Amino acid sequence: MNYENRLSDNSILQEKIRAHRPLDTYEVKQLKEYYRIGLTWSSNALEGNSLTESETKVVLEDGITIGGKPMKDHFEAIGHSEAFDLLYKLSGGQDITEADILGLHRLFYYRIDTESAGKYRERNVIITGTDFTPPTPTAVPLAMQEFISNLPTLRKLHPVEYSAMLHLKLVTIHPFIDGNGRTARLLMNLALLQAGYPITIIPPIIRGDYISALRDSNKGDDKPFVNFISCCVWESQKDYIRLLESLDRK
Repeated sequence: MNYENRLSDNSILQEKIRAHRPLDTYEVKQLKEYYRIGLTWSSNALEGNSLTESETKVVLEDGITIGGKPMKDHFEAIGHSEAFDLLYKLSGGQDITEADILGLHRLFYYRIDTESAGKYRERNVIITGTDFTPPTPTAVPLAMQEFISNLPTLRKLHPVEYSAMLHLKLVTIHPFIDGNGRTARLLMNLALLQAGYPITIIPPIIRGDYISALRDSNKGDDKPFVNFISCCVWESQKDYIRLLESLDRK
């Protein structure tokens, strides 16, 4: 499926979002908790986590385990929720550091593998469904340093394109033994929040299109992925406006 470039539409909707601001403390809290559940569920589901959105809500809000579901799936939900809190904390700044990326991964992953959480991988990895080969473990630290040093240049792009490129470049380096996709989606959303955009969710139902766009980028064409993310942001912006209008009802 082909996705249109929605960057100009993103800018238009962003003006509508700004018209609703500033938000009060209650509205901010309501929106944060809405996206905590939505992003945690969708990002984990994209990687095969079996918890439904409603089950994710029960795990995070009530602290109840779901019968018949693996503990790893629960740990992924709880860990992602903790990383989401760091995401919001970091969104108050404008810079993104290597330590920020490692911190997001550590919070998400430490219940699953304490030794590997927040640390670069020491083994080669194979990415299923593609013939792309990520850098060797010895090349990862330098690749990450180059990635971070290039952020000021990338930041000159449209905010949505910038966020898409952060996601793309991190998964291309594939610095962690596991959790690369979820860390990349957290990083993408950090860039969006820092630019004033709402949290963007990639629905699991379009996982095939998402993987296809990533695969095209691995072959040297970034445009399909940027277009894909711009469409996801556009849909998320429309949903965000709906939520704002719901909160503003008299």
